[in-house]
This record gives sequence, structure tokens and C-alpha cells, in this order.
Amino acid sequence: MILIRRAFLLLLIICLGCAAESVSPELAHKIERQVRATYKVPPEFKVIVGTISPSADFPNYDSVIVTVDGGERKQDLTFVISKDRSTMMRLTKLDLNKDPYADTMSKINVNGRPTRGAKNSKVVVVNFDDFECPFCSRMHQELFPEILKEYGDRITFVYKDYPLVEIHPWATHAAVDANCLAAQNGDAYWDFADYIHANQHEVSNEKTPAARFDALDRLTILQGQKHNLDVVKLQSCVKAQDDSAVKASMKEAEGIGVEATPTLFVNGEKVDGAVPPSELRAALDRALKDANLPVPDHAAASNAPAAR
Repeated sequence: MILIRRAFLLLLIICLGCAAESVSPELAHKIERQVRATYKVPPEFKVIVGTISPSADFPNYDSVIVTVDGGERKQDLTFVISKDRSTMMRLTKLDLNKDPYADTMSKINVNGRPTRGAKNSKVVVVNFDDFECPFCSRMHQELFPEILKEYGDRITFVYKDYPLVEIHPWATHAAVDANCLAAQNGDAYWDFADYIHANQHEVSNEKTPAARFDALDRLTILQGQKHNLDVVKLQSCVKAQDDSAVKASMKEAEGIGVEATPTLFVNGEKVDGAVPPSELRAALDRALKDANLPVPDHAAASNAPAAR
């Protein structure tokens, strides 16, 4: 019995050796150099080459996972590598039975967020926004009122937070204040968003960080008074500066590939940056057609009143 067990363990070790192969330092160095050069990996990031195992999808190749580790952010890249270890490729396997846009959209939580446009539409546009970002200001002013006027009766618009804290020091504070308004009234949130995006200089021109925060808080309270909100409750929320919801939105954004602002998702299709209105319309029209909804007459839309 002991001999049988030993034989079984020996066979298991041999099989495991066949399934996974350690990478030699020389090969690991070659792979690291190629990955750093091809994907422009920052110098401070680590590139870790894993073991090599037979490829499940390509019988004549092996597979190796290379991890790019930046500390808080880490990504695994899967490559196939030739048997003679002379070439390596990164291939993307596409499941044609799966809707990639629906999968992305399922990872975005829009529950409780203020909306503009159609209620409960089959087409939802989510914009990950930064109140201090000048490109976000440009996108916001294209969306509202221009795009909203054309699509507001058939598309739902939602904003989520992605402040670029490293370069925009008051963006998180603005997002928290906006969410304090949203907790009581969606229109108050949108009026605040409209004003800040159109008047970023009013906050940025304040001489100190504290003065910028005070300016944001004043504008928030003014919106609360304008919309007859519970001002005491609003002041308490503003004073608390609870940024947990903002951080949750940022983590969610990073999980679906957001790296900059503005980044829009049109029913899951990613639109990067402050793109021209024509590009945005193309994505919106495509989503409407996919949802079997009518596409607006763009020529006639210029004379239509804005939806809200």
C-alpha cells in the first residue's frame, strides 16, 4: 500500500511538472522587456512573469500570465508562447454568445442616481464625471442642452463620480456637495452640475483650498434654498463631507476600465473623452437601433424644446 501511494505521488509530481513549467531568468527577462516596451509600462511598475502551462485554446502553443503590478492597480495579461520560446502573442478570446456591452452595464450601479431625459429607458448613458475637469465641462455643455434636446424623450442620462484627485483638488468636495443635494432633490443636483461645469473658474479663482471649499458649500446651500430643501439637513451633510459614495463610484469605474474623464458608457459601449457631438450621436443612434427604438430626426431636433 505504501509503495502504491509513493508511486501515485511520484506520478502526480510528474504530471504537475508537465502542466506547469518554471520560466528561466533569461526568458523572464526577455518577456519583461517586450511587455514593458510594447505596453509602455511605467518604470515604477513591476512586471511579474508567471509559470508556463499548455494553452487550452491553442494546442501548438503554451500559455503564460504576465502581471503588471502598480501597487494599488494590478492587471494580468495572458499570452500564448511558441514551443521554441521564440515568439509570444496576446490574443483576445471573444464569446459570440455573450453581449459585452450588457456585461459592462451590469457592473454599473445607477440605483438612486439623479436622471435626466426619459424615465426607465432601454438606453442609458452613464457619464463618469469630474466637476473640476475642463473636458468634462465641454462634454456637459454638449450633453445639456444640445444632446438632451434631441434624445431626451428616449434616452436616460445618469452621472457618476470619478474625480481625478491627483490633479483636481476640489473635485471630490464638489462631488460630495452635489450628492448631498441629490439625496433630497434630483433637479437641485442637476442645477448644481450645470452651474459648476459652466463656472469652474468661479471656484478655481479662489486663492486658497479652504476658500474653494467654502465657495462650493455656498453654492450648494443656495441651490438647496432655491429648491426648498431641508437646509439644516443639507448643511449637516455638507459639513460631514462623507466621501464614501464617491470612492465607491471611483472603484466601480476603475473596474470597468475608466482612466480619465469624461468617460461615457452608452448601454455599456465606452466613449472616451470629450468627443465631437457627431461621434456621440453615432453611439446613441446605434444603441437606440439595438434596443429597437426610433432614432431622432437630427435636422428637426434643433427646433424642439429641451427635455428635462
